[in-house]
Amino acid sequence: MSSPTFDLTDVQREFRATLRSFCEEKVAPHAAEVDRNAEFPWKSFEACKEMELPALGIPEAYGGAGADTVTQAIAVEELARACASTSLTILISKLGMIPVMNWGSEELKRAYLPRIASGEIQASYCLSEADAGSDVASMRARAVRDGDEYVLTGSKYWITNAGISDVYIVFAKTDPDAGGRGVSCFLVEKEWGLTIAKHEEKLGMRGSPTGEVVLDGVRVPASHRIGEEGQGFTVAMHTLDRSRPTIGAQAVGIAQGAIDCAAEYMEERHAFGGPIADLQGLRFMLADMAMRNEAARALVYRACAMVDHDVTGELTKFGAMAKAFASDNAMSITVDAVQILGGYGYTKDFPAERFLRDVKVTQIYEGTNQVQRVVIARELLRPR
Repeated sequence: MSSPTFDLTDVQREFRATLRSFCEEKVAPHAAEVDRNAEFPWKSFEACKEMELPALGIPEAYGGAGADTVTQAIAVEELARACASTSLTILISKLGMIPVMNWGSEELKRAYLPRIASGEIQASYCLSEADAGSDVASMRARAVRDGDEYVLTGSKYWITNAGISDVYIVFAKTDPDAGGRGVSCFLVEKEWGLTIAKHEEKLGMRGSPTGEVVLDGVRVPASHRIGEEGQGFTVAMHTLDRSRPTIGAQAVGIAQGAIDCAAEYMEERHAFGGPIADLQGLRFMLADMAMRNEAARALVYRACAMVDHDVTGELTKFGAMAKAFASDNAMSITVDAVQILGGYGYTKDFPAERFLRDVKVTQIYEGTNQVQRVVIARELLRPR
């Protein structure tokens, strides 16, 4: 656990240094190709498995490392600094397993958590629909009880890792007239009949497939319901509170990659008789980029620490703040990085333009930043 001042421990600093070297050697060399071909980063993912990174967020009792959330954030940062799509491969399975860890039966935990920890299988989180993105309670997917099974029907949109994942955490209405109180949560294996209707052609995060998941009468054992009937909305929001801070970490990592790219370019590029790093206008831009990212990192670590120890009950507020602040800053930072590189920044000869494209989605997924502001304001105005 990080200290109350959010200083990293010696172990965490050593972990960051190890991950930095690992990412530069095993992940970064594949990043441009993964982006160009829009293919899942299998080489990088296999390397992550060898480093046991999928195990970080899984409890030791189920074959994981049981790492604290700040340490998990460090891993996400370093991966995102090298290849944002690869960082998402680690984030998405953890997102899928948070409902199992916190709401699932012992049977489900023992059946799936060790296999996620080893990297044998991957998971997706199926909440959004075509007409139910920010307005989750209006989802139309149905789950009808039939003896010892549920029959699931409907489509889920913008699902990360669609087609790659082996298990899908699916939210559907067991009571269509009860709004948010009618949503339930299920763990669905791909082999049970779930299909992928299409994959999206995306601006960024191109190595992470995003698709439409279709359930056409898929039968799911009642044992694979997560929580009780009608608890699904609570499970979903509880999960996002604990995942949003690490989206902030992903944004910080991408921004750090952009800062480092800009700094290196400034030292190498010469104009007006010397390196452009001597130009005060650019030095000030770089300094501002670094300041904003350090502020975001501090807020992200604070929110991550709350995931493990929410003494004041403020995780919902700080998780939303960390995600929104870090991603908004990162978007601005990556735009500035492209500007510093000038014409080269607009080409694929340098990774700056990839950082800009990749980071945009951090302002959108797991709740748009407009939704985060709704959440923050609601928490601030809650009766004391």
